[in-house]
Amino acid sequence: MTDATPQSPMSSGEQPASGPPATEVAAPMRYFPSLTGQPALVTGANSGIGKAVALGLAKAGADVVVNYVAEPEGAEEVCGQIRAMGRKAIAIEADVSVEAEVVAMFAKAVEAFGTLHIVVSNAGLQRDSAFDAMTLEQWNKVISVNLTGQFLCAREAAREFKRRGLDRSVSMAAGKIICMSSVHQQIPWGGHVNYAASKGGVMLMMKSIAQELAPQRIRVNAIAPGAIRTPINKPAWDTPEAYESLMTLVPYNRIGEPDDIAQAAVWLASDAADYVTGTTLFVDGGMTLYPGFSTGG
Repeated sequence: MTDATPQSPMSSGEQPASGPPATEVAAPMRYFPSLTGQPALVTGANSGIGKAVALGLAKAGADVVVNYVAEPEGAEEVCGQIRAMGRKAIAIEADVSVEAEVVAMFAKAVEAFGTLHIVVSNAGLQRDSAFDAMTLEQWNKVISVNLTGQFLCAREAAREFKRRGLDRSVSMAAGKIICMSSVHQQIPWGGHVNYAASKGGVMLMMKSIAQELAPQRIRVNAIAPGAIRTPINKPAWDTPEAYESLMTLVPYNRIGEPDDIAQAAVWLASDAADYVTGTTLFVDGGMTLYPGFSTGG
Protein backbone atom coordinates (compact mmCIF):
# COMPACT_ATOMS: atom_id res chain seq x y z
CA MET A 1 0.00 0.00 0.00
CA THR A 2 2.93 2.37 0.30
CA ASP A 3 5.96 3.50 -1.61
CA ALA A 4 9.14 4.04 0.34
CA THR A 5 9.66 7.60 -0.92
CA PRO A 6 6.31 9.42 -1.18
CA GLN A 7 6.37 13.17 -1.46
CA SER A 8 5.83 16.03 1.01
CA PRO A 9 5.06 14.45 4.39
CA MET A 10 3.40 16.22 7.25
CA SER A 11 5.19 17.02 10.45
CA SER A 12 4.09 15.21 13.58
CA GLY A 13 0.53 16.06 14.51
CA GLU A 14 -0.13 18.16 11.39
CA GLN A 15 -3.48 17.64 9.68
CA PRO A 16 -3.60 17.19 5.89
CA ALA A 17 -4.49 20.16 3.70
CA SER A 18 -7.36 18.19 2.20
CA GLY A 19 -9.27 15.02 2.89
CA PRO A 20 -10.68 13.70 6.13
CA PRO A 21 -8.50 13.80 9.22
CA ALA A 22 -7.27 10.55 10.68
CA THR A 23 -9.40 9.14 13.47
CA GLU A 24 -6.33 9.64 15.62
CA VAL A 25 -3.15 11.44 14.61
CA ALA A 26 0.17 9.88 15.60
CA ALA A 27 1.39 11.09 18.97
CA PRO A 28 4.47 13.33 19.10
CA MET A 29 7.65 11.33 19.20
CA ARG A 30 9.23 10.60 22.57
CA TYR A 31 12.93 10.37 21.91
CA PHE A 32 14.05 8.41 24.93
CA PRO A 33 16.67 6.47 22.92
CA SER A 34 19.87 8.43 22.41
CA LEU A 35 21.67 8.26 19.08
CA THR A 36 24.25 10.88 20.01
CA GLY A 37 27.59 10.22 18.35
CA GLN A 38 26.05 7.86 15.80
CA PRO A 39 26.01 9.45 12.32
CA ALA A 40 23.25 8.15 10.06
CA LEU A 41 22.57 7.95 6.35
CA VAL A 42 18.99 7.84 5.05
CA THR A 43 18.30 7.25 1.37
CA GLY A 44 15.39 8.99 -0.28
CA ALA A 45 15.35 11.41 2.63
CA ASN A 46 14.29 14.59 0.86
CA SER A 47 10.58 13.81 1.23
CA GLY A 48 7.95 11.47 2.60
CA ILE A 49 8.84 8.67 4.95
CA GLY A 50 12.57 9.21 4.40
CA LYS A 51 12.30 12.83 5.50
CA ALA A 52 10.42 11.86 8.65
CA VAL A 53 13.04 9.20 9.46
CA ALA A 54 15.94 11.61 8.92
CA LEU A 55 14.34 14.18 11.22
CA GLY A 56 13.52 11.53 13.81
CA LEU A 57 17.11 10.28 13.93
CA ALA A 58 18.36 13.85 14.26
CA LYS A 59 15.96 14.55 17.15
CA ALA A 60 17.42 11.49 18.86
CA GLY A 61 20.92 12.97 18.52
CA ALA A 62 22.30 11.68 15.21
CA ASP A 63 24.04 13.71 12.54
CA VAL A 64 22.43 12.78 9.23
CA VAL A 65 23.35 12.33 5.58
CA VAL A 66 20.26 13.20 3.51
CA ASN A 67 20.35 11.27 0.25
CA TYR A 68 18.27 12.30 -2.74
CA VAL A 69 18.08 11.58 -6.47
CA ALA A 70 15.81 14.49 -7.46
CA GLU A 71 14.47 17.71 -5.94
CA PRO A 72 17.65 18.94 -4.22
CA GLU A 73 15.72 21.82 -2.67
CA GLY A 74 13.80 19.28 -0.59
CA ALA A 75 17.04 17.74 0.63
CA GLU A 76 18.42 21.14 1.60
CA GLU A 77 15.21 21.92 3.47
CA VAL A 78 15.57 18.72 5.49
CA CYS A 79 19.22 19.54 6.20
CA GLY A 80 18.18 23.00 7.41
CA GLN A 81 15.67 21.49 9.83
CA ILE A 82 18.31 19.08 11.15
CA ARG A 83 20.85 21.86 11.64
CA ALA A 84 18.23 23.87 13.50
CA MET A 85 18.19 21.02 16.03
CA GLY A 86 21.92 21.51 16.60
CA ARG A 87 22.92 18.45 14.56
CA LYS A 88 25.09 18.25 11.45
CA ALA A 89 23.59 17.42 8.08
CA ILE A 90 24.76 17.12 4.50
CA ALA A 91 22.80 16.38 1.34
CA ILE A 92 24.29 13.92 -1.15
CA GLU A 93 22.82 13.17 -4.57
CA ALA A 94 23.06 9.51 -5.59
CA ASP A 95 20.99 6.98 -7.49
CA VAL A 96 20.98 3.94 -5.20
CA SER A 97 20.66 1.58 -8.16
CA VAL A 98 24.05 2.70 -9.55
CA GLU A 99 26.98 1.04 -7.78
CA ALA A 100 29.54 3.79 -8.42
CA GLU A 101 27.20 6.46 -7.05
CA VAL A 102 26.48 4.46 -3.89
CA VAL A 103 30.19 3.84 -3.26
CA ALA A 104 30.93 7.54 -3.76
CA MET A 105 28.08 8.55 -1.46
CA PHE A 106 29.39 6.43 1.38
CA ALA A 107 32.91 7.78 0.87
CA LYS A 108 31.60 11.36 1.10
CA ALA A 109 29.58 10.50 4.20
CA VAL A 110 32.57 8.98 5.99
CA GLU A 111 34.74 11.91 4.97
CA ALA A 112 32.19 14.34 6.41
CA PHE A 113 31.30 12.53 9.65
CA GLY A 114 34.25 10.20 10.24
CA THR A 115 32.09 7.08 10.12
CA LEU A 116 28.48 5.90 9.98
CA HIS A 117 26.61 3.91 12.63
CA ILE A 118 23.12 3.83 11.10
CA VAL A 119 22.01 3.29 7.51
CA VAL A 120 18.34 3.39 6.55
CA SER A 121 17.73 2.11 3.02
CA ASN A 122 14.47 3.89 2.33
CA ALA A 123 14.63 4.89 -1.34
CA GLY A 124 12.04 3.13 -3.45
CA LEU A 125 9.48 3.60 -6.19
CA GLN A 126 6.54 2.06 -8.02
CA ARG A 127 5.88 1.44 -11.72
CA ASP A 128 2.42 -0.06 -11.60
CA SER A 129 0.93 -2.13 -14.42
CA ALA A 130 -1.34 -5.04 -15.11
CA PHE A 131 0.92 -8.08 -15.19
CA ASP A 132 0.43 -9.00 -18.85
CA ALA A 133 1.04 -5.38 -19.86
CA MET A 134 4.11 -4.87 -17.66
CA THR A 135 7.24 -4.01 -19.61
CA LEU A 136 10.70 -5.27 -18.84
CA GLU A 137 11.72 -1.68 -18.18
CA GLN A 138 8.99 -1.35 -15.53
CA TRP A 139 10.11 -4.59 -13.92
CA ASN A 140 13.83 -3.78 -14.02
CA LYS A 141 13.42 -0.21 -12.74
CA VAL A 142 11.55 -1.26 -9.61
CA ILE A 143 13.86 -4.20 -8.86
CA SER A 144 16.99 -2.11 -9.45
CA VAL A 145 15.97 0.65 -7.03
CA ASN A 146 13.94 -1.23 -4.42
CA LEU A 147 16.06 -4.38 -4.16
CA THR A 148 19.46 -3.86 -5.79
CA GLY A 149 19.65 -0.38 -4.27
CA GLN A 150 19.13 -1.81 -0.80
CA PHE A 151 21.76 -4.48 -1.47
CA LEU A 152 24.34 -1.88 -2.51
CA CYS A 153 23.65 0.38 0.49
CA ALA A 154 23.70 -2.52 2.95
CA ARG A 155 26.95 -3.81 1.49
CA GLU A 156 28.70 -0.44 1.81
CA ALA A 157 27.31 -0.04 5.32
CA ALA A 158 28.66 -3.44 6.36
CA ARG A 159 32.08 -2.59 4.95
CA GLU A 160 32.24 0.64 6.95
CA PHE A 161 30.96 -0.97 10.15
CA LYS A 162 33.57 -3.74 9.89
CA ARG A 163 36.32 -1.22 9.12
CA ARG A 164 35.52 0.79 12.24
CA GLY A 165 34.64 -2.07 14.55
CA LEU A 166 32.67 -2.10 17.77
CA ASP A 167 32.86 0.92 20.09
CA ARG A 168 30.77 0.17 23.19
CA SER A 169 31.17 3.73 24.43
CA VAL A 170 28.94 4.77 21.52
CA SER A 171 26.66 1.80 20.89
CA MET A 172 26.25 -1.85 21.83
CA ALA A 173 26.32 -2.70 18.11
CA ALA A 174 29.01 -2.05 15.54
CA GLY A 175 26.34 -0.76 13.19
CA LYS A 176 22.64 -0.82 12.39
CA ILE A 177 21.06 -1.36 8.96
CA ILE A 178 17.35 -0.73 8.52
CA CYS A 179 15.68 -1.82 5.27
CA MET A 180 12.41 -0.15 4.31
CA SER A 181 10.09 -2.91 3.19
CA SER A 182 6.28 -2.95 2.93
CA VAL A 183 3.27 -4.95 4.00
CA HIS A 184 3.53 -6.27 0.44
CA GLN A 185 6.48 -8.41 1.39
CA GLN A 186 3.67 -10.54 2.81
CA ILE A 187 0.42 -9.47 1.13
CA PRO A 188 0.13 -10.22 -2.61
CA TRP A 189 -0.70 -7.14 -4.70
CA GLY A 190 -2.18 -7.63 -8.13
CA GLY A 191 -1.30 -4.83 -10.54
CA HIS A 192 1.93 -4.22 -8.61
CA VAL A 193 3.82 -7.48 -9.19
CA ASN A 194 7.20 -5.79 -9.58
CA TYR A 195 6.78 -3.85 -6.32
CA ALA A 196 5.58 -6.86 -4.30
CA ALA A 197 8.40 -9.00 -5.70
CA SER A 198 10.97 -6.35 -4.76
CA LYS A 199 9.71 -6.18 -1.18
CA GLY A 200 9.54 -9.96 -0.86
CA GLY A 201 13.17 -9.96 -1.96
CA VAL A 202 14.04 -7.30 0.61
CA MET A 203 12.65 -9.52 3.35
CA LEU A 204 14.86 -12.55 2.66
CA MET A 205 17.85 -10.40 1.74
CA MET A 206 17.55 -8.64 5.10
CA LYS A 207 17.28 -11.90 7.02
CA SER A 208 20.25 -13.43 5.19
CA ILE A 209 22.43 -10.36 5.79
CA ALA A 210 21.38 -10.29 9.44
CA GLN A 211 22.31 -13.94 9.87
CA GLU A 212 25.72 -13.41 8.30
CA LEU A 213 26.61 -10.17 10.09
CA ALA A 214 25.29 -10.91 13.58
CA PRO A 215 28.62 -12.37 14.79
CA GLN A 216 30.23 -8.99 13.97
CA ARG A 217 27.58 -7.29 16.16
CA ILE A 218 25.97 -5.64 13.14
CA ARG A 219 22.18 -5.59 13.44
CA VAL A 220 19.98 -5.72 10.34
CA ASN A 221 16.21 -5.25 10.48
CA ALA A 222 13.35 -4.00 8.33
CA ILE A 223 10.28 -1.82 8.74
CA ALA A 224 7.15 -2.70 6.77
CA PRO A 225 4.78 0.26 6.51
CA GLY A 226 1.13 -0.17 5.67
CA ALA A 227 -1.03 2.68 4.38
CA ILE A 228 0.77 5.93 5.20
CA ARG A 229 -0.70 9.37 4.60
CA THR A 230 1.46 10.66 1.77
CA PRO A 231 0.60 12.13 -1.63
CA ILE A 232 1.50 8.92 -3.45
CA ASN A 233 -1.46 7.32 -1.64
CA LYS A 234 -3.67 10.41 -1.90
CA PRO A 235 -6.44 8.76 -3.96
CA ALA A 236 -6.84 6.24 -1.12
CA TRP A 237 -7.56 8.85 1.57
CA ASP A 238 -8.37 12.29 0.14
CA THR A 239 -12.16 11.90 0.12
CA PRO A 240 -14.45 10.59 2.87
CA GLU A 241 -15.53 7.74 0.62
CA ALA A 242 -11.98 6.71 -0.21
CA TYR A 243 -10.90 6.97 3.42
CA GLU A 244 -13.80 4.84 4.58
CA SER A 245 -12.93 2.21 1.99
CA LEU A 246 -9.28 2.23 3.05
CA MET A 247 -10.24 1.71 6.67
CA THR A 248 -11.81 -1.64 5.76
CA LEU A 249 -8.19 -2.79 5.35
CA VAL A 250 -6.92 -1.24 8.61
CA PRO A 251 -8.31 -2.74 11.85
CA TYR A 252 -6.84 0.08 13.95
CA ASN A 253 -9.10 2.46 12.03
CA ARG A 254 -6.66 5.24 11.21
CA ILE A 255 -4.18 5.87 8.46
CA GLY A 256 -0.50 5.84 9.33
CA GLU A 257 1.56 9.00 9.52
CA PRO A 258 5.22 9.35 8.46
CA ASP A 259 6.19 9.84 12.11
CA ASP A 260 4.83 6.36 12.90
CA ILE A 261 7.63 5.00 10.73
CA ALA A 262 10.20 7.44 12.11
CA GLN A 263 9.50 6.32 15.68
CA ALA A 264 10.03 2.69 14.68
CA ALA A 265 13.31 3.56 12.96
CA VAL A 266 14.63 5.45 15.99
CA TRP A 267 13.88 2.50 18.25
CA LEU A 268 15.44 -0.07 15.90
CA ALA A 269 18.57 2.09 15.58
CA SER A 270 18.96 2.48 19.34
CA ASP A 271 20.43 0.26 22.03
CA ALA A 272 16.86 -0.25 23.27
CA ALA A 273 16.61 -2.75 20.38
CA ASP A 274 20.06 -4.27 20.83
CA TYR A 275 18.79 -7.87 20.93
CA VAL A 276 16.68 -7.41 17.79
CA THR A 277 18.10 -8.52 14.45
CA GLY A 278 16.71 -10.23 11.37
CA THR A 279 13.19 -8.98 12.14
CA THR A 280 10.60 -7.07 10.13
CA LEU A 281 8.63 -4.61 12.25
CA PHE A 282 5.21 -4.17 10.67
CA VAL A 283 3.86 -0.67 11.24
CA ASP A 284 0.50 -1.11 9.56
CA GLY A 285 -2.39 -0.68 11.99
CA GLY A 286 -3.09 -4.39 11.64
CA MET A 287 -3.33 -4.56 7.84
CA THR A 288 -1.41 -7.84 7.81
CA LEU A 289 -4.05 -9.34 10.11
CA TYR A 290 -6.21 -9.80 6.98
CA PRO A 291 -9.22 -7.98 8.45
CA GLY A 292 -11.59 -9.46 5.86
CA PHE A 293 -11.49 -12.65 7.91
CA SER A 294 -12.63 -10.94 11.12
CA THR A 295 -16.21 -11.89 10.32
CA GLY A 296 -15.34 -15.46 9.39
CA GLY A 297 -14.13 -14.94 5.82
